[in-house]
Amino acid sequence: MEAKRYIVHIDLDSFFVSVERKFHPELIGKPVIIGGSPERGVVASCSYEARAFGVHSAMPTKKALQLCPHAILIRGSHGRYGEASREVTQIIHDTVPLYQKTSVDEFYIDYTGMDRFYDCYHEASKLRQKIIKETGLPISFGMASGKTIAKMATNQAKPNGQMFVKHGDELKFLAPLNIGKIPGLGESTRSKLYQYGIEKIGDLQRTNIRFLETVFGKYGHSLWEKANGIDHSEIVPHSDRKSISTEHTFHTNVSDPRTLETTLVSMTEELSSKLRRENKLSSCLAIKIRYGNFETHTQQQKIALTAAEHILIPGVKNLLKIAWDQHRPIRLIGVRLSDLCTGSYQINLFEDNEERIKLYQAMDQINFKFGDKTVCRAAGMEIGTRNFNPFMRG
Repeated sequence: MEAKRYIVHIDLDSFFVSVERKFHPELIGKPVIIGGSPERGVVASCSYEARAFGVHSAMPTKKALQLCPHAILIRGSHGRYGEASREVTQIIHDTVPLYQKTSVDEFYIDYTGMDRFYDCYHEASKLRQKIIKETGLPISFGMASGKTIAKMATNQAKPNGQMFVKHGDELKFLAPLNIGKIPGLGESTRSKLYQYGIEKIGDLQRTNIRFLETVFGKYGHSLWEKANGIDHSEIVPHSDRKSISTEHTFHTNVSDPRTLETTLVSMTEELSSKLRRENKLSSCLAIKIRYGNFETHTQQQKIALTAAEHILIPGVKNLLKIAWDQHRPIRLIGVRLSDLCTGSYQINLFEDNEERIKLYQAMDQINFKFGDKTVCRAAGMEIGTRNFNPFMRG
């Protein structure tokens, strides 16, 4: 007999806003938007008070302020959010047997098997209270037999709540919910389901699976499984690969700052593109330099979780200034991004605008189809980075 699964989904409520409120308690209870400039920026996060006016993340800041003109707009701080995320991650890492970090503010935990010795819901409740007490951040969680229902339970428990969908109650929990509550269900799929009179998940549960496969292809089968609470996906530990790196050896030793920066830009572009393709984020940036006499130095710094080169490139250039004795020519230079975790590009939304986000998506699509560096920054065109050696110590 297969063991009952106990999967917990944890979500830090309005994470960016909650972190800001720790430093500025006067923001509590007020509509707050964390985002870019009112002209071209987008919303990274917003408080529940702002959401009541229809504001949501990834919305243009200009539109958000039209919907909620009295909202307080804050630019946000990479450092604060990255540090808060690491603090929560450390508590979870020290407390649970198996977890997966899926973004800066979301985690899955697998308590399967612990039910022989503990009350899993009680253990999850204790963890939630520990995080709240030690970080001062509000947090919600859902527990269920699979990842999909656990995430949906979290959303139902918000704000700052918890919910357990017991084994056998999955269909009853799902049936009254709108189909839009299914994680990952796009607007076009939802509209098409509405056209067929399928509005509640209960309607989807009663729909013939062959009909769904005819209309949606393979995704139709996945839709039917989600509606019926079937989800066997595993919890993937923190990150299989801990770092990603590349380096370049010059034919002759180089002391020209522009050549070195150009090389760094090219390498950083390639690594960040690879991170986005693998759905990963980095929170530690490092460079390596080797002088003509083979003396080698590395310099690193912690950063907020990111996969965006417009943030990584200035960091790499700054590390070069710190690490390099400019009187000495360099034989080899390298870049490494480490402390990787699985997660989509979101931490930098408050610094981005719609054009930049679309640019990244377009560049990644072209490079994935035609090969790395088919499109890149002009500064990186002079250096071909596909054949760089691994970032090895030496």
